[in-house]
Amino acid sequence: MPVTYPNIAYGFKDKPKQENILFKNATVWTSEEEGVLENTDVLVKNGEISRIGQDLNAGGAQVVDATGKHLTAGIIDEHSHLAASDINEAGHNSSAEVNMEDVVDPTDIGIYRDLAGGVTTIQLLHGSANPIGGRSAILKLKWGESAEDLIFEQAPPFIKFALGENVKQSNWSGNRFPQTRMGVEQVFVDYFSQARAYETEKNKGGEDFRKDLEMETLVEILNGERFVTSHSYIQSEINMLMKVAEQFDFNINTFTHILEGYKVADKMKEHGVGASTFSDWWAYKYEVNDAIPYNASIMNDVGITVAINSDDGEMSRRLNQEAAKSVKYGGMSEEDAWKMVTINPAKLLHVDDLVGSIKTGKQADLVLWNNHPLSIYAKPEKTMIEGVVYFDIERDEQMRKQIREERNQLIGQMLKAKNNGVKTQPVTKKEKQHVHCDLLEEVQ
Repeated sequence: MPVTYPNIAYGFKDKPKQENILFKNATVWTSEEEGVLENTDVLVKNGEISRIGQDLNAGGAQVVDATGKHLTAGIIDEHSHLAASDINEAGHNSSAEVNMEDVVDPTDIGIYRDLAGGVTTIQLLHGSANPIGGRSAILKLKWGESAEDLIFEQAPPFIKFALGENVKQSNWSGNRFPQTRMGVEQVFVDYFSQARAYETEKNKGGEDFRKDLEMETLVEILNGERFVTSHSYIQSEINMLMKVAEQFDFNINTFTHILEGYKVADKMKEHGVGASTFSDWWAYKYEVNDAIPYNASIMNDVGITVAINSDDGEMSRRLNQEAAKSVKYGGMSEEDAWKMVTINPAKLLHVDDLVGSIKTGKQADLVLWNNHPLSIYAKPEKTMIEGVVYFDIERDEQMRKQIREERNQLIGQMLKAKNNGVKTQPVTKKEKQHVHCDLLEEVQ
């Protein structure tokens, strides 16, 4: 069989190349002050959004008739565990020395499925096994490229923290410190105190100084050079981590999950932290008994930058529908709801000058939808990253047909071999593990 990129189903025979494309007569969701623009053209040139307006000249670009269709920025998932061969390093209460960039799996079919759902950028997070987790990998979902080429090079460094039941080991069998919520707070105080002392020794220099990657990472946090996104649920712990950060003179960047954020939104606003939450998850474990589906809209009304995240491979490819739920729960406007999966997560990841909205000069990470993007009937027809079309619905239909034909061919060959007396063997099922933050017992 010929090699494809990646060399699995739905791989490209030849890697797709950057194209100059003029989208004509679309309904354009800018995620900017301009709002939604009707009957508007968008010119993509050299991987960037070149012009936005009406009656634009193609100038040699491929013309796509987008009449009756919707053009948006690519969806950004602030909290994902796709495209990784490992999720948790659970042995210690701090694993700040590990890096998710080391375990990126560019052949994960979830990448292609996300593209089919309009997702172009994700933050690949460490799991929530320990209070101080591993360093994040922020990825562009460039299907068919190498692990190194998926890294969003312009994105700043992040790290995953976690609070609550997972890290105090309520929902899995463990025997390391911490075992209580007060112990979780002490972990942060102890490690940041060590990091301060380490930085002092480093600045002194000397032959006896020994570089420590874990401490180096924590010093970056203290100096505002690495941002923290923290798994969180209940208000007491949200308050605790903000106070610990303020004690050491830095800010938490993002509380993710944050299902009791509505209780402490005023304090979050004062601290300057953003929120990346679920749309309507509640009552799936003790920590979330007080979760409400109005959480996102309440925090948004207070003035917090709010995103909707997935933490789940299936949910990630329908984040457009997850965003729409806040229109129902809280009366959020459609434009503000859409921002929660585009420009708002871009702001939380500090890449909003590059992606997250349709604006001249930004990278051409775009999605062409066949329907209103917040509708359950909407399907992406094209998903592009930096002017390269990585998902095309017509190509997808062709590949599905080819895969069916190939499957029938292989089954025919096996039946022929069996009828000719070739020895058979039982079918062995190989299933990729489906993981998210709260499945610690499965992902240690």
